[in-house]
Amino acid sequence: MNYNYRYRIAPSESQRETLDSHRDICRQLYNHALFRFNQIPEAAGTVKQRVRTIRDELPSLKDWWTALTDVYAKVLQPTVMRIAHNVNSLGGLKAEGYDVGELQWKSPREFRSFTYNQSGFELDKKSGPTGWGLLSLSKIGDVPIRLHRALPDDAQIKEVTLKKEVTGDWFACLGIERDTAPPPTPPLDEIAPDERIGIDVGILKYVHDTDGTAVASLDLAADRERLAREQRSLSRKDHGSANWENQRRRVAQSHQRIKRKRRDFLHKLSTYYATEYDLVAVEDLNVKGMLESSGNSRNTASAGWRTFFNMLEYKCEREGTHFVSVDPEDTTKKCASCGVKTHKPIWVREHSCPACGYEEDRDGNAAINVLAKGLTKLGVVHSEDTPVETALPVDTVVSAKRVRQNRRFWLAARRSLATSSKQEAPPSTSERKRASRVG
Repeated sequence: MNYNYRYRIAPSESQRETLDSHRDICRQLYNHALFRFNQIPEAAGTVKQRVRTIRDELPSLKDWWTALTDVYAKVLQPTVMRIAHNVNSLGGLKAEGYDVGELQWKSPREFRSFTYNQSGFELDKKSGPTGWGLLSLSKIGDVPIRLHRALPDDAQIKEVTLKKEVTGDWFACLGIERDTAPPPTPPLDEIAPDERIGIDVGILKYVHDTDGTAVASLDLAADRERLAREQRSLSRKDHGSANWENQRRRVAQSHQRIKRKRRDFLHKLSTYYATEYDLVAVEDLNVKGMLESSGNSRNTASAGWRTFFNMLEYKCEREGTHFVSVDPEDTTKKCASCGVKTHKPIWVREHSCPACGYEEDRDGNAAINVLAKGLTKLGVVHSEDTPVETALPVDTVVSAKRVRQNRRFWLAARRSLATSSKQEAPPSTSERKRASRVG
């Protein structure tokens, strides 16, 4: 399997100048190749064939463009082939109905990376102090690299991508290939109930799963306030001045701090579920449609649900865990015990079924429904409890007002029963479930 490992590098001042020079030469080559690509008629072949024609022109191009000789050949070739990937990506968007234009030339601000493909690099993990190594790059030299996590023993480095962030920091992304196959996924009928997990995502509680675990969303309020202050300060600087450039870096660093905290949180959370369970079920949310709505779009974008699901999916594949995404329709409305649907406003955070009296946290009830849908999608029989006899048929829709009235009625009845009999009210369903988990 193929993975990417990203590390920070610490080039010297002269190496930084060389890296910037190589990046700009690759940018100019990309723009030239795009110009040539637009000149070749579509009848000449497929997109990949036309781009390969331009790639084959590189030896003759070096005769008059002498700056290309300063860059390693295995860096120039992937730069040209990047056009094929970008054109195919645009074609995919057009096929999905998006209104997209054509590829445009890249400005220095937009072109931030170049790739060593197959050769021209070598990693020495033992040179330098603890946690550091040396990355040897052709026509650049030995660059210190911060190995904050170890590469797998069976990893083979296939390519190295060097990227300059907006903050000015350089990173190396190592594309590796592992010889060891991932562990096989266990048979569905052999997975124990406690090895299955359903996950419901939200804003206040980022995830709530069927084991009763609720993880709060990442608190980024202080970082956002700091970002707002830095942006206000940037707006008061003269554009293009030295002070403006220094302040621009501070704004970029604030953005990067938020991005790193969010990705660190998502990586740790997705790793936990992929390694601790044998089957993970999530909602297939239309995040793009939710972002286009007028309500709460900032918190939806900050949550990064699609990023979390993508991380969880590839980590489940790596760990040999079943991953299934289900339709989120009615997962919040439907009672996990009897199936009666209940309309609940967003501010009603408890599920109280008017038909069977089942009480559970709103997100916990949705997580149970997500897991049940996932098991049904996989063809697993999951009826572990005796069905509850209800006064209402399954799929009956009940209003939120009736839910509140029903809950007040049961709470009042419990209080009166406890007062008259001098006994404690019987535990609710959610209390019994929590007690059984502790036991």
